[in-house]
Amino acid sequence: MKRSDIQHMPQFFDRYILLVDDIDIIDGLEATAGLYHAPEIKEKLEALGDQVYAPGKWTAKDIIQHLIDNERIMSYRAMRFARNDKTSLPGYDEELFGANTTANQRTLDDLLDEFAVVRQSTIALFKSFSDEMFHRSGVSFNQQISPLALGFVLIGHPIHHLRVLEERYFPLI
Repeated sequence: MKRSDIQHMPQFFDRYILLVDDIDIIDGLEATAGLYHAPEIKEKLEALGDQVYAPGKWTAKDIIQHLIDNERIMSYRAMRFARNDKTSLPGYDEELFGANTTANQRTLDDLLDEFAVVRQSTIALFKSFSDEMFHRSGVSFNQQISPLALGFVLIGHPIHHLRVLEERYFPLI
């Protein structure tokens, strides 16, 4: 399934989905699995340390923890909808989650390893979906969204945050 197969483009989430080319969903999930492990990115993340570009902003480790948390939540939603669960699912407070982690006490390698494991689980889940399951939908964050769209959110979300790091954080190094 490709991005162009999404039958309904959900508002808010489209900002992540539209960052992704019209590629196969599994290929996209696999390609972005190692995005933050790339030597040039990892080196910059290590050099950045706990610096932030403005008071109250997340550190690079906080961002990676956010990617992990979001991956788990979006995958769970996709599984529920793929299984034809029509229960409306709430959003989540990313600031609350971010304020209640131990990301900054962990090593960068530990966080990156966790993200890799969580992404492998996501890939296995999405490989199990049939075309019919990809096109089912449910209500999340007060709007209709399909497992297919959620998968492309999971591809685009790390790209979005890497762009933020490149534009606002890496210049601090």
